[in-house]
Amino acid sequence: MAMSPARARTVATILLVTLTAVWGSTFFLIRDLVQTVPPADFLAVRFTLAAVLMVVIFWRQLRGLSRRDWLVSAALGSLYGFAQILQTIGLAHTDASVSGFVTGTYVVLTPVFTALLLRERVPASTWYAVLLATAGLALLSLNGFSVGLGEGLTLGAAALYALHIVGLGRLSTPDRATGMSAVQMIAIAVICVVAAVPDGMVWPSGVGQWGSVVYMATAAGVLALWAQTWGQAHMSATRAAIVMTLEPVFAAGFAVAFGGEVLTWRMLVGGALVLTAMYTVELIGRRPDAPNRPAEALHHEV
Repeated sequence: MAMSPARARTVATILLVTLTAVWGSTFFLIRDLVQTVPPADFLAVRFTLAAVLMVVIFWRQLRGLSRRDWLVSAALGSLYGFAQILQTIGLAHTDASVSGFVTGTYVVLTPVFTALLLRERVPASTWYAVLLATAGLALLSLNGFSVGLGEGLTLGAAALYALHIVGLGRLSTPDRATGMSAVQMIAIAVICVVAAVPDGMVWPSGVGQWGSVVYMATAAGVLALWAQTWGQAHMSATRAAIVMTLEPVFAAGFAVAFGGEVLTWRMLVGGALVLTAMYTVELIGRRPDAPNRPAEALHHEV
């Protein structure tokens, strides 16, 4: 029995909140791993493992995709893969906190791209939520800010993440979401491997590092990308972007709970602003999302 649109949006929101919690939990794992494994090598191993798992698990859904579905999904995955590379390189030239804030500007860029590229009207309540989320991200992340190479590369990554979110919101449909997520993961893996191979591969070592990689390839890879692709088939791109700004809130929570960091007023106020932004876009500004165009119509567009 098919879910009603309202119920589907609720389930989609829960899935996106869950995946941001998973992403937030990877902060310390990544920080520890990249001390011994170069970032590009780590990304190549993580996403290749995730791609293999998705091909094995979702083989039937992959075979059900049309040639156009493969091309669209590969393009979306390429956006995400290049964003990962830019963000990783940028992180080598700026503080992690600044990187987190600049990456989070996809919440601003998503409605801008939606308005400019798709010619869709973005309601005032959504712009208000964007401002709240941006202020919250700034409080959570920034203790100082200057613009340089690292910030520029990270802003480029944020733009690619925003385009990925907009593309998923327009092109993902419930019946194709699983297959599309698998193709995206294949594209991400290919791009990360190409970036890592020229300098030689450094592999994770020990049970602890491989355990972290497996967790990030499965929970933060396979399940997360599937959840995002399916979830965005049921909500607007801007709504999804604002929900996903919960990632730094979860990251701060894990830092306090498991990383020995001290809870500060910036964490409390910044987290409250992000949560208020999500409340605004989900409840106060609730309106039927612009319906995804049916698959039959999409096949006539390129």
